[in-house]
Amino acid sequence: MSRWWRLAGGLSMNMALGTLYAWSVFVVPLEGRFGWKRADTSMVFTIAVIVFALSFVVAGRIQDKYGPRLCSLLGGILVSLGFYLCSFTESLGHLYLCFGVIGGLGNGFGYATPIPVMAKWFPDRRGLAIGLAVGGYGAGSAIFGPLAQLKLIPAYGLPATFQILGGIFFVMTMAGAALLRNPPAGYRPEGWSPAAAQSAAAARQFKPGEMLRTPTFYLMWAGYALGCSAGLMVISQLVPFAKSVGIAAASLTTMTLVVGALGNASGRILSGWMSDRLGRINVLRAMIGICVVAMPALYAAGSNVVLLYAAVFVVYWCYGTQLSVNGVAAADFWGTQNAGSNYGILFTAWGVAGILGPRIGGVLYDRYHNYQAAFYAAAALAAVALLCELGARRPAAGPDGGA
Repeated sequence: MSRWWRLAGGLSMNMALGTLYAWSVFVVPLEGRFGWKRADTSMVFTIAVIVFALSFVVAGRIQDKYGPRLCSLLGGILVSLGFYLCSFTESLGHLYLCFGVIGGLGNGFGYATPIPVMAKWFPDRRGLAIGLAVGGYGAGSAIFGPLAQLKLIPAYGLPATFQILGGIFFVMTMAGAALLRNPPAGYRPEGWSPAAAQSAAAARQFKPGEMLRTPTFYLMWAGYALGCSAGLMVISQLVPFAKSVGIAAASLTTMTLVVGALGNASGRILSGWMSDRLGRINVLRAMIGICVVAMPALYAAGSNVVLLYAAVFVVYWCYGTQLSVNGVAAADFWGTQNAGSNYGILFTAWGVAGILGPRIGGVLYDRYHNYQAAFYAAAALAAVALLCELGARRPAAGPDGGA
């Protein structure tokens, strides 16, 4: 079977998992139904992100040892079950368990497979292939967010919407899991020969402990955590933010979500492609630098729909870049043999971002009743992330594992 079918499997898996980014669609209906506060509903997303990141570490090790089949099956079953069980929500605790814990576990196990699998099947186009696979994660919210907000919730209600989405996701993830396989040992695409420098780097396969002894890991981890905090703050609050600045029509708030999802997917795909040509760290530096400016610009856009959409697209692009290019960089810098484990450890930075970003949005909104402080705080975090990326260098391939 062609390696492009493997890519299609990763895309199908990630499109279903990526509905996590459409969480803001459910915020207002849940608050209206149960009278919960913004900080309460923000915690659902935070729990999901933390569980996602922690389970990704375990799933990465399982994937490296046993291959992608087990992890992808578990991921698909859990994320589908989590959505289905959300339909019976009557308390915050139930929602935290079903969407946060079960859904987070499903995302961790499902997302752990496409990145290392694509890194092995596409050594010649690693940035583009991983960008396409994880781009599905960004695109999923562009499809299922509007479907839920404009069609399913108005027609069938919130509980039935969770059940319908759970069924759709089960079919998509099982199809994806069936296609995800590792290539044979020593696989190379037909007609491709790695450059000498790339061959030398690939010969060094860092184990997790060796990776943790490189200074580059800590700079990239900090940059990843702080850079993603800004994006996750917006993602967790996007629909409520749009409504807070006077964009109340459902069609307009939904379009805001679609524009953001398209920016997220575009950043993952096109920045991954750009990183094949310009270098991983260079692309990360450029996009995080743009994010520093884009965050306050998004708040300043206010109710100007055109400017708001443009700023949302840019912020999501910068965020999506980090989710694809960091995955590619981990495979390039520390090798593909332990890519699941190594990227799983680096990915814990995203879990920390899942605490900082949504809490910044929810808590500061509850305190000031607007999002100004949240957007400026996120811009400051992105600025520190840029400093970290400026200090990062590709680790040496020598036996000491130094940078």
